[in-house]
Amino acid sequence: MTKTDWISEEIADLRASGLFTQIRTVSSPQGAWLVVDGRRVLNFCSNNYLGMANHPRLTEAAKSAIGRYGVGPAAVRTIAGTTDLHLELESRLAAFKGVEAAITFQSGFSANLATIPALVGKGDLIYSDELNHASIIDGARLSRAETVRYSHADASGLRAAIEQHKGRTNRSLIVTDGVFSMDGDIAPLPEISSIAQEYDYLLMVDDAHGEGVLGRGGRGIVDHFDLHGKVDIEIGTLSKAFGVVGGVVAGRQVIADWLRQRGRPFLFSSAMTVPDVAACLAAIDVLEESTELVERLWENTRYFKREMTALGFDTGASSTPITPIMLGEAPLAQAFSQRLFNEGVFAMAIGFPTVPQGKARIRVMISASHSTADLDLGLSAFKLVGAELGVI
Repeated sequence: MTKTDWISEEIADLRASGLFTQIRTVSSPQGAWLVVDGRRVLNFCSNNYLGMANHPRLTEAAKSAIGRYGVGPAAVRTIAGTTDLHLELESRLAAFKGVEAAITFQSGFSANLATIPALVGKGDLIYSDELNHASIIDGARLSRAETVRYSHADASGLRAAIEQHKGRTNRSLIVTDGVFSMDGDIAPLPEISSIAQEYDYLLMVDDAHGEGVLGRGGRGIVDHFDLHGKVDIEIGTLSKAFGVVGGVVAGRQVIADWLRQRGRPFLFSSAMTVPDVAACLAAIDVLEESTELVERLWENTRYFKREMTALGFDTGASSTPITPIMLGEAPLAQAFSQRLFNEGVFAMAIGFPTVPQGKARIRVMISASHSTADLDLGLSAFKLVGAELGVI
């Protein structure tokens, strides 16, 4: 028995239960179509909501920035890693989101790991939706505050949890995803905001899947519900609708100032690379100049969901472009995904631990880059495989 045998046994168990993740290799730019494992397939996997990951304005902006600044930042933000482009991006993001200030991080995951431990600590309380993203869960663990989970998207459950623990601490934080990445449903943010104001608790929303999707021209969930000034912290990512990489915390100036002093990924990890920052600035330009891509995304979403429902598929509780095709058991989901791939459609199976046991699915990510013909091809493949595997 060697010291790594237990790992081999765990991997064997994952394979036997249909939960082992097969990582495919992409060898083309992101878009409606990809070259995956050597073959051209329709892309239903990427978070590239607006098709900007290979937008010519973004790629040209990145190339131009490399010519002026080079590639790597070579330092953390607090030493020698803050360029004028970083400050411009933070100013533009704050204006785009309609907040006092913004601060950028290396990723949305890092933004959550930085923010939560900087705002609460041992002896404090975090009220967290039970389906919040892993980065929120990990940020809460790092903070050493006590986490109180409330039922998914249940404002009354949140209120009951607060009443049960009220008075135990001086500092409390309510945190929720805005759009839940596996189910595609939207948090009841107006009700949660009212509760946060009533108890005078900090309110934080992770808008990773709302930016570029919800609100006027993709300004996000706070704009979608017209809650400007009523949400203290918006966490976002620049790797989905923006098509690049990076994270952002937007909200009150005092919180941005505090994170520059106590946000550990800001203090101890190198800055966003210059070409990424330049590409993000170009993405803001595109979004501010036209709502065309956002409108096309929603047209494609409505069409695909309507047709999938007509075919007899269960798309869960989604009200966003995230479209889960609920299948139940992981082996079925993996078999379904493989058959789709054989038919030229790249749509990965999602199983435990990403989603609960018994709720495996194919998650389809709709994009503005898809044409109607692309969607029809995907629908035909789902119809064929669904009938073949007894799902419809």
